Formats: sequence, structure tokens, C-alpha cells
Amino acid sequence: MSLLANLTFVFVAGFVTALATGVGAIPFFFVDDVGDRWNVTLWGIASGIMVSASLFGLILEALGEYVSVSLDGVRATRVPGDVLGLLGVGLLAGVVLVVVAHEVIDDYDLEPRQYEAADFKKLVLILGILTVHSFPEGVAVGVAFADLGLEGGLSILGLSVPLLAVFMTVAISIHNVPEGVAISIPLRAMDVSPWRMVWWAVFSSLPQPIGAVIAFTFVRVAREFLPLGFGFAAGAMIYLVATEFIPEARTLGRRLPNGGTPELVGGFVAGVAAMAPLAVL
Repeated sequence: MSLLANLTFVFVAGFVTALATGVGAIPFFFVDDVGDRWNVTLWGIASGIMVSASLFGLILEALGEYVSVSLDGVRATRVPGDVLGLLGVGLLAGVVLVVVAHEVIDDYDLEPRQYEAADFKKLVLILGILTVHSFPEGVAVGVAFADLGLEGGLSILGLSVPLLAVFMTVAISIHNVPEGVAISIPLRAMDVSPWRMVWWAVFSSLPQPIGAVIAFTFVRVAREFLPLGFGFAAGAMIYLVATEFIPEARTLGRRLPNGGTPELVGGFVAGVAAMAPLAVL
């Protein structure tokens, strides 16, 4: 399959994850609000999915031939220092990206209703902020497609697709649903129509297919840096969970009994259980 066809396939996968953000706006076609209990549970599920996908998928994939997990147990051999070094640098770089993204985003208070009235400079700023915010998720999708077209994957549309890529696309899509809900809640308060809420939710994740294509191109051209790419995506996602998802859930759960901890923990466990097969498949 040609490089262009591969890039198109990866872009479509990234675009699917962006569309999933719009799913978070769908409940507002039928109700005026989504309860805090459901919101906290959804953030817990998203957190569990992201952490387990990072550990069972990306990091295990980075260690590849040196560490394997099966129903019989864990088998490991000595991991070369260069592999561990690349993985460590990638993890750190992913964390740094999220830290920088938070610094940029915290300096600006942007509301979706500003988008239509934005002048060119403001539009560039908005797109830049959206890019640094959702780029890590796109990177995770793109890196997971590193072995696209090679033997050993699932056959989809006549193309061999890595199992990790399927799991990661599903994981990021599920993660985007509560993000879409979070975007839609203030829009609902502004009396924005449901269809416009869907549009703005999807718009906020449009950098993801772009990030997926860039990451896929990088790991295909420089395969010796695969551990770096896997580490980058894993570091960014785990740090996002620690600094964004969990705090968001805790804030939403303040009015619930026990601060929403049962809902958060229950959702997290469900998310981990959903992605646990990554460790043995």
C-alpha cells in the first residue's frame, strides 16, 4: 500500500477520534443537563482507559521483544540501555508538552462563542491552543499505527492494522466523549443549539488527526526511535490524567456523597478492565 494511502488511513482514524468528541454533545438534544454523577463516572472511565492504554499498550509495545505479558505470567529479558533511554526521554518529553500546553491555555480564557467573531490573529491563537491541547492524543493514535500494513495485524478493508492501533483509536474516542460533554455544558448555558455544540466539540479535537499523521510519519521514517514515540505518547497521556482528568472529576464530584470518589474509582476500574486485554493480546 502506498504511503499516501497509509497516511489517509491514519488520518481517518484520527478524524474518527475527533468525531467522537461530538458524541458528548448528543445528550443535550434530549436533556438540559448531564448529572454530576454521570460526569464523574465518565471522567473516571476515560482516566482508566488512558492509563491502561499507556501502560499495557504503548510502554509494553516500546519494550517489545524484551518484555511480554501473557496469561502464564510476565516474561522479561534485559532491556538494552538505549531502548530504556529513548523510552525515558519520550516519557519526559510527553510530560513537558502537557506542561507547556497547560501554561499556554491557562493564560487565556477562551469560549467557543468567541470563535465566530474571532479576527485572524485570534483565530490563529485559538487554533494553536487547541493544537497543543489535543495533539498528544493524536500522537498516541499515530504512533500506534507504526506497523500498519505489516504482517500480524487485523485485516480491515484489506489492510493489516495493528491490534494496538485499534485499541488506541477506540480508547481515545471513548476518552473524547466526556471531553465533549465538558465542552457542551457551558455552551448549553449560553443557549447554543445542540448541533452547534456538536460542531464546536468536534472542532476542539480536529488537531488529533493532524497529530496522528505527523507521529505516524515520524515512526515509519525513523523506526529506531519507536520507543521514543511510544514513550512520548504514554507520558503525555498519563500526565493528562493526573493533571486534568482526575482534577476535573474531583471538581465535578464536590456536591456528591463522599466527593464523588466511588463514581471516580468505579469508572477508573471499569476503564482499566476494558483495556486490560492489551496486556495479553
